[in-house]
Amino acid sequence: MKPFGAREVFRNPLHLLAFGFGAGLSPRAPGTVGTLVAVPLYALVQLGGIGFYAAVTLLAFLAGIALCGYTARRLGSADPAGVVWDEIVGYFISMIAAPFGWVWMLAGFALFRLFDIWKPWPIRLADRRVKGGFGIMLDDALAGIAAAILLGLAAHFLNR
Repeated sequence: MKPFGAREVFRNPLHLLAFGFGAGLSPRAPGTVGTLVAVPLYALVQLGGIGFYAAVTLLAFLAGIALCGYTARRLGSADPAGVVWDEIVGYFISMIAAPFGWVWMLAGFALFRLFDIWKPWPIRLADRRVKGGFGIMLDDALAGIAAAILLGLAAHFLNR
């Protein structure tokens, strides 16, 4: 099947979510554009407090397994570049241990993109071996966890 155009993405709400509200249609760096979409969403969701934030992040991850898997199957691709819901959730995971603020949001963005693109072990292993919607979500969740660890450590040592 050929790649989706805007018409297919905007006509199907599941594809629209999987494509990060259309961010995945970007001809260049759709993963980075998808992560940019996550930044204001993060700023909004974190207002609900840590319990709400964690619940939204978990639900978004679980929903992403189905959303990304469905859209990938429809596209006939294991992990289509335009599917960026996983980047949105990965960024949310990155920010779970960070204080709120623009510097932290930018640092989380940079660290998440670094780990998502570089894919050090075990992220690379998950990316290569785990398939389907869970596989699409897992490598970005692991990149988010790596970024969250570094952000959490930075927050701990800078706030001493």
